[in-house]
Amino acid sequence: MGVLEISLWIAFAVVFYTYFGYALVAWIMAKGALLLRKPKALTFFEPDVTLVVPAYNEASILESKIENCLSLDYPRKKLKIIFITDGSTDNCGEILANYPQVLHLHSPVRGGKALAENRAMQYVQTPYVIFTDCNSFLNKEAVREMVKHYQDQQVGAVSGEKKVMTLDSAPGAGEGLYWKYESFLKKCDSQIYSLMGAAGELVSFRSDLYRPLEKDTILDDFVQSLRIVEQGYKVVYEPLAYASETPSTSIAEEMKRKVRICAGGWQSMVRLGALLNPFRQPLVTFLYVSHRVLRWSIAPLMLALLLPLSLILAWQKGGLYTLIFASQILFYLASWVGWVMESKGRKVKALILPLYFTLMNLAVFAGFLRFIRNAQPAAWEKADRTTIPSVAISSEN
Repeated sequence: MGVLEISLWIAFAVVFYTYFGYALVAWIMAKGALLLRKPKALTFFEPDVTLVVPAYNEASILESKIENCLSLDYPRKKLKIIFITDGSTDNCGEILANYPQVLHLHSPVRGGKALAENRAMQYVQTPYVIFTDCNSFLNKEAVREMVKHYQDQQVGAVSGEKKVMTLDSAPGAGEGLYWKYESFLKKCDSQIYSLMGAAGELVSFRSDLYRPLEKDTILDDFVQSLRIVEQGYKVVYEPLAYASETPSTSIAEEMKRKVRICAGGWQSMVRLGALLNPFRQPLVTFLYVSHRVLRWSIAPLMLALLLPLSLILAWQKGGLYTLIFASQILFYLASWVGWVMESKGRKVKALILPLYFTLMNLAVFAGFLRFIRNAQPAAWEKADRTTIPSVAISSEN
């Protein structure tokens, strides 16, 4: 077997493990962990909690979010609510003035979500804090289901589940499919040892473990939760606490969002370099590399190499390599057709998976370019999202 053939099969193995193999390995390890580790009994637990909602120019949905927070099933005297609207230029202040039970923090300077959260933490006096996005709506039991895990002193953070309101659109279907897969991996990671990064739509921390983030931090939720893992604590995944949000209005908008996330992924990998040292926390390193690092770096590169390698080998040897090359061409052709159909406002279910998978991997390269050029600001440009149906909001409460 020549160098080209070996290179192709290595590339294929990396891609297969990243997107399929690890899911199987994680599932087996999670089942084994549940058999070997006796779950700790959780009793009634109602500590004081602060709910922090960063909001930037969210006046159109602000009242709905406030009402959602006030309707949570948790003692009102034990739940402090903070909205921080730094940099907002809409009438959010007028809306929040109608809710004296909510603490409103505002600065005319927009520094990004990380700085807003750092500033909000100066007003948190409870042992636990929960962050949630303004465009995400929580189920009534969210707070209760999250804080119960803090009875275990090894738990430093708790992440809820993100649910996408899968409306009749390609972005909705694609994002919804991705988050079902991601939620499965999160559940497995948590059962094995710890979650490898929390979702900012709904995440909780022990307040004394929170560390101020650098002002240019892009993925604040991810970095903060894994720095807690670096300290030797666990991040638990709790699917019974969830945040629902609508998808992007178009595939183009979803691509913009993915590029920002991937730029943040590269930044995070640099800042969380200690997690790559297998001699410190070998299990954490295995989970982190398998679930995050490969997907944000090596796997997309290997995926890109598969096409020219299989083309050359198909030309030289034919047979199996011709089939591999042809399969890739058909897959990417399906992605392109899916893009064209979506741009015309039509959704073809069979094309959603190849389209979303292809865009997700292209976003890694675009995100890398932004990262090395330092061209991704911490203050994100908001992605256009589908209007939130009032019936969908009410169904979560």
